[in-house]
This record gives sequence, C-alpha cells and structure tokens, in this order.
Amino acid sequence: MSLPGGTDHGDFAAERPALVCARCGTPADGPPPTWTCSVEGGVRRYFCDACSRKNLRSIEGRLDSAWW
Repeated sequence: MSLPGGTDHGDFAAERPALVCARCGTPADGPPPTWTCSVEGGVRRYFCDACSRKNLRSIEGRLDSAWW
C-alpha cells in the first residue's frame, strides 16, 4: 500500500535518522519509548533514561539542557 505521493510506508521508516542522546551521546536501540523529548530553541532534543533521571528536577523546572 502506498501513501499519497507514491511513498511506501516502509520507506518512510527507513528515512528517519537514528536517535542519539543530546547529553551523553548514547544511541537509541530502536524507538526509545522511555526517553525524554525537549524542544529548545525550536529544536527537538532527546535524552536517554539515565540523563533524564539524573537531571529530573532541572527538566521539570523547564531549564534548557545547556544549564544542566
């Protein structure tokens, strides 16, 4: 089955870049459902479980990752 524009759904999934933690550089092994996503300066940043836990109070306080 094709999506409008002749794109196959399987091709769409292959075009997505691999996710990497913006703090420590840990690569995601597949879709990271437990990672934290933050939008800072209009850019999405993803953080692994370990970095999210370590900086939870700063994240909840909505501080940019550059601060913590």
